[in-house]
Amino acid sequence: MSDHPTLTWTDARGLTHTARWRSESGVSAPRRVMVADDQTPADRAYRLVCEGTALLWQGDFHNARQLLQALVRRLDKRETRDRAASTSRGTAKPASGAAPDAAVHASPDPAQAFHLHRKRQAERARILGQVLIPVEAGHRIALRRAPDVVAACTEAYGPADEAYVLSLRELQGLIGAHEWRKKGVAIPALQAAIHPHYGVFSPLRGEYLDLVAQAPLPAALQAQNEAWDIGTGTGVLAAVLARRGIARVRATDLAPRALVCARENLARLGVLSQVDLLQTDLFPDGQAPLVVCNPPWVPARPHSSVEQAVYDPDSRMLRGFLQGLAPHLAPGGEGWLILSDLAEHLGLRSRAELLGWIEAAGLQVLGRLDIRPRHGKVTDPDDPLHAARAAELTSLWRLGLAGEAASPAA
Repeated sequence: MSDHPTLTWTDARGLTHTARWRSESGVSAPRRVMVADDQTPADRAYRLVCEGTALLWQGDFHNARQLLQALVRRLDKRETRDRAASTSRGTAKPASGAAPDAAVHASPDPAQAFHLHRKRQAERARILGQVLIPVEAGHRIALRRAPDVVAACTEAYGPADEAYVLSLRELQGLIGAHEWRKKGVAIPALQAAIHPHYGVFSPLRGEYLDLVAQAPLPAALQAQNEAWDIGTGTGVLAAVLARRGIARVRATDLAPRALVCARENLARLGVLSQVDLLQTDLFPDGQAPLVVCNPPWVPARPHSSVEQAVYDPDSRMLRGFLQGLAPHLAPGGEGWLILSDLAEHLGLRSRAELLGWIEAAGLQVLGRLDIRPRHGKVTDPDDPLHAARAAELTSLWRLGLAGEAASPAA
């Protein structure tokens, strides 16, 4: 127990209890904890969690879910009220105590709107994460009408030989990830499904896969039939490349759980014999005629491990890929950078900045393929970032060595 964060609380009899605290996103154990049950009014619970007091649930499990839904409704109501008040004032500055979402809709500055939106998301997650569930050793929940979460928790955490406490929201995330892992995500480019593991980004936004499936292959593959997939995640890009007839694919990732996930998916798709999986930061040793990377597209701090596929502080992975690409490209080879321009529409990174990084890395743009995202938020006018999302394009940038004549496609 001393090696792990702990949570301490006092029960109705005045007895003190301690249990391991689990948080996938690294949230610290709450300092103030009260026991709550089926008799705890939702309004009182809402006041307590907003003030920073966590509620350790000791009642019926389904009632805990209903309490969480009640907290969501109260947050939604507050945000709608504050947004309406901000709109009626016609100003970007919300009233004292207003939810950050009010300023998001009022702000004319896309970057400011984005940062306020992220602030609102973090605050909302903090409040809703204050409903806690005790879990016994072996990932079993002793509450009435509790679901069987052994498989979901084992997939995420591994075996558990001691009791612990986690937020109900995180537990719901574990259950959801378990269901996605069982069901899989349909990938039209593969005519098959990819099964994401917990903590590994799911390829729900599949438009970029269409670009990789359709882009003309560089002629340099005729001399060396090998491609690299940098940051493979679920292994979906490696699978697309293998299905396109590339004899050898080297797929890299730093996260062990991503490599396990990729291996299972590639085996299920029947292409594992074509793929070498490597735990390394960005590039393996050597050179390849085709190097593909789909880095996080928004330069901001992630709030959880799965968000690392979307948010990348200071564009570290993007810049690392560009800076290291030239030495790893075989003569006549291409680097395919798959990148959304959402950051540009949010004012977080300019097109000139991206082109400057490409040039400084000794690279040139050979061509670009574009596609529009198809996810629901593109057409949702109530989304705080709707203007940026409506203008977003996802592109496959074909990059080659500066000064090198472009080779014909294979």
